[in-house]
Amino acid sequence: MSTQQNEPSPPPSAGPEKPGRIAALAALNALEGAALAIGGIYMLAVGLFGRPDSIQQAEMGGLTLVALGLIPLAAARGLLRRRSWSRGPALITQLMALPVAWTLLRSQGALIPAGIVLAAVAVTALVLILNPATTQALGIRGPRRTTPDA
Repeated sequence: MSTQQNEPSPPPSAGPEKPGRIAALAALNALEGAALAIGGIYMLAVGLFGRPDSIQQAEMGGLTLVALGLIPLAAARGLLRRRSWSRGPALITQLMALPVAWTLLRSQGALIPAGIVLAAVAVTALVLILNPATTQALGIRGPRRTTPDA
């Protein structure tokens, strides 16, 4: 007689399993969105409680950064829910991060490491976004291939 344990079978899922690259991509977008929002809140606080050169400029810059931070945060949420629309904002966020990283890399002091980190995050996220498995997991169909008439 062989002893066999009755292991519970995994519950049926609503769809195919989410690839790890989707979670990683969502995490990178959430990180960028949080950094933008925190930077915006900091600028708002400096505008209200500090001594900025221009209060209006500090406040508008802070509000702009908070609003821009909402884009990758929404993309991260959409990616986790595997919504196909989330690929666009995630892609645009990374493309916008590349010139910012380049500018930071060409500066001086502590901004250079920040540029290195931002460039690494943006390039990694772009690789994950453009990966065909990511596209398939989000339910985005590729271009239709047509065969020439013979």
